[in-house]
This record gives sequence, C-alpha cells and structure tokens, in this order.
Amino acid sequence: MEFVVRRATYDDVKAIKEITKEAFTKYCELAGIDPAKNAAVNETEEDIKRDIDTKEVYVAFMDGIIVGTIRVEIFPDKTAYISRFGVRLNYQNNGVGKALMKVVDERLKELGVKKVYLHTASKVRDLVRFYYARGFYIVSTSNEQGYIRALLCKEYE
Repeated sequence: MEFVVRRATYDDVKAIKEITKEAFTKYCELAGIDPAKNAAVNETEEDIKRDIDTKEVYVAFMDGIIVGTIRVEIFPDKTAYISRFGVRLNYQNNGVGKALMKVVDERLKELGVKKVYLHTASKVRDLVRFYYARGFYIVSTSNEQGYIRALLCKEYE
C-alpha cells in the first residue's frame, strides 16, 4: 500500500484528534486503563495545535484520508521522545505505523539525534513487538500511572 507522510498543519487538527482518541481508546482497553484518565484520549484541539507549534507532528495519508499520526519532541541533548503515535483502527496492520516510524527515523538521524524514547503499556504485546522490530528495547518499567508502563529506547549511530 502507498502512503504519503508529511508534517501536520492546523488543517489536520480535527483528524489528528479523531485518530488519537480512537487509537488510544483501544490502547486503554487492551492495557486495562480507564480512558477517562488517559491524557491522549482527552486532549483538546488546542493541545494538538500547541504540539504542532512545539514538536514535529506528522500525519500519514492513504487515498487522501489521514489515517495515522505521530509526534516527536526533540531535546537539546540530542535525544527525542515519541508520543501520540496512533493509526485509525481499520487501517492498522497495513504498514501505516511503519511508514510513520520510517519518516521519524530519517528525520531524527538528519538532526543528529542519538537516542529516541517512548512509553507503552508493557501488557500490550503487539505494541512491544512492533517497537522491538523497529530497533527499540526496554530501558525500564514503572507503575506510577496505575499500570505497568515500559520506557523504550532506540539508539542511532
């Protein structure tokens, strides 16, 4: 399948909000998290606009429809943090997530980033496997948000 990935604009905010809510509601279900307490499920359009202004936010298109999104914050110490990575449920397992991660990898290498981090629920094995297949490994786990969360890292050369 063919995808187009580009930087997000304010015109994409509504679609980003829909995708994030849909993907993270399913994530909460799989991880046993109350969606009412999940920041991604409950974010506002203003939250998304702020991220577009302060982070690298990407969207993936298929047949002219936004089907996936990812956000990356880049820090001065040449590390980065991935958040709000989600794909519409009926487009999952078609390469959308891989395409988004590939663009992020290329961009982070271009910027000289040495390590990128993200959190995921360790209970959601398919996500952990997805990240392992992209070169991530678990650095630590914590239970501070009421579920076991894994901090994953990927190192660039």
